[in-house]
Amino acid sequence: MDSLAAVPGTGPATSPLPPVRTVRAPKAFSDLPADRAVVMAILNVTPDSFSDGGEHIDREAAIAHGLKLHYGGADIIDIGGESTRPGHTPVSPEEEQARILPVIEALVKAGALISVDTMHVATARAALDAGAAIVNDVSGQNYEPGMPELVAERKVPYILMHSRGSASNEDPNARYDDVVAEVLAELAALRDRFVAAGVAPEQIILDPGLGFSKTGEHNWALLRALPQLTGLGHKVLVGASRKRFLGSLLSVDGRLPAPKERDEATLAVTALSAGNGAWGVRVHDAGPNLDAVKVAAAWAG
Repeated sequence: MDSLAAVPGTGPATSPLPPVRTVRAPKAFSDLPADRAVVMAILNVTPDSFSDGGEHIDREAAIAHGLKLHYGGADIIDIGGESTRPGHTPVSPEEEQARILPVIEALVKAGALISVDTMHVATARAALDAGAAIVNDVSGQNYEPGMPELVAERKVPYILMHSRGSASNEDPNARYDDVVAEVLAELAALRDRFVAAGVAPEQIILDPGLGFSKTGEHNWALLRALPQLTGLGHKVLVGASRKRFLGSLLSVDGRLPAPKERDEATLAVTALSAGNGAWGVRVHDAGPNLDAVKVAAAWAG
């Protein structure tokens, strides 16, 4: 059995945090499984995220939840310090970094592979310096100048998500003549800008951006088009966990279930995505989704 060791910032032995195993080198991106879809677990260090806002804004609570996700089987932990839900309050890169950097450092020391969920170049750079290994950027066509150069310089995997604006189906940009064709074309154009800046194609992971400038019908159309998305030649990440379009599907008499009541529907999307070529899924609850991708892999033989 591993000996126990404290991680800085997790408090004394009487803290409610779970024990942290011996400090060890974090997993590398190259260590991720190739025989099944990857499970990326969400850790929101925010007061206002749509599903779990405020639950992990305290540093110790965030580290404790991150350790639970890590030891529960998550392949990657995606840490964000700024909500992207409709109507969210933007925060400065300085505030974002104050929220997430201590959490990143603690989880890296526990051996976790960390992705930083940010739209800001300064935060991405600071997070990579703190031990994060992946940049997950939801800004889409509104990416900050300097982001392609940073990704090229650090040679890290970069999750390039499609978005025309906010995470809302009421966004005026959520209008498409052919959502699949337009999202594919816009992702390819964004990809080409990053490659032109020196980012290697193999660094790029594509995300169709479910819920960002898209209605529920748009989301379902993009999920059905996963084989076309993977046909662009990159790994594809699907982020459907607990989103509103699942709530709309499950609604009864106009009442949408709470985000955490959408986990079973999320599991169905996870298994179907894994079975249709997704490289990974981004989810709130790591353990059951890990089971789902294992089932999909076994089914595929």
